[in-house]
Parts: sequence; structure tokens; C-alpha cells
Amino acid sequence: MISPHDARRFVEKADFITTPGYLTGPGARKDAGLPPDTGPYKVITNLCVMGFDRETKYMKVESIHPGITKEDIIKNTGFEVMWDEDLKISLAPTEEELRILREEVDPMRLIIGRQAS
Repeated sequence: MISPHDARRFVEKADFITTPGYLTGPGARKDAGLPPDTGPYKVITNLCVMGFDRETKYMKVESIHPGITKEDIIKNTGFEVMWDEDLKISLAPTEEELRILREEVDPMRLIIGRQAS
């Protein structure tokens, strides 16, 4: 998932879910009739990269993009932020990664390059 990071999108409790993640935690996807042992891998925003705790399935920040602070992330998140024990600074994309994103993943710039609203 790629999303602008703001407190209106990253809320404590969603009113409506179109694409379920881990829902209420371990086992919840299976209980909801979704395939077991599946779920999101990463959430990439304009502020950071988040993954999911193996045991609890809580989302946690794994790396912070250059120029962004923990305070920026906390201010733009509507729930308590979890932090990876090995928190890193995100690496800048390579020229080839940028080319793939711009030309193959989002050539119409529907996500990449769009300003958050």
C-alpha cells in the first residue's frame, strides 16, 4: 500500500474498510473468511515505511524518510505509533527504482507525484 501519511487516513478505528489488513490482530483474517497466513507486508507513506509485528500484527515504523522526524510521524498518525527496535533511515530510491515507479507502476501519476489532500 502507498498512501499519503496524515491523521485522517491513519485513524484509531476505521468506519469502513475496503481492503482489510490484520483487522483486530492474530487470527482475525481467517475468522473473517480471508485466506490464512496472508495480509499486508508493508505500508509506504511520504513519511516512513511501516511493517507489521510478527506476533501482534500491529503496524510499526521500520524506517523514517530523510528529513522526517518521529514527531512528524506522531503528529500525522491518529493512533499510538509503534517503533521497530532497529529503526532506520530510509534509503533513497535508485534511478532504476524511480524509473520503474514513474514509467511502469504509476505512469499517469495517479499516486506518485500527487499532492496529499
